[in-house]
Amino acid sequence: VPHLPRKLSKMIEPFLGTWKLVSSENFEDYMKELGVDFAARNAAGLVKPSVSISLNGEKVTIQTESSFKNTEISFKLGEEFDETTADSRKVKECTMNNVVSTRTYEKA
Repeated sequence: VPHLPRKLSKMIEPFLGTWKLVSSENFEDYMKELGVDFAARNAAGLVKPSVSISLNGEKVTIQTESSFKNTEISFKLGEEFDETTADSRKVKECTMNNVVSTRTYEKA
């Protein structure tokens, strides 16, 4: 398995491990802009997921676990990838029509 260039490897190292959500700003507006229905927005807004980030060769894997739904995505740093959200939407970006959601996690 090829290894990441040193610069990318050093960049990802601080993010590896398990993280717990501690605060969320503008997540409701972000979900609304995505077209997530009211009931799903309310349910998702109450969830405090745990996120585990790991690296295997060049592949980053992010596993999100919550009482709402568990998800997993894998990708190579620096390459665009498709993601299926917890409500089964296909997306490529983390901003939507200039609405940015900030979610703060602390290392568990």
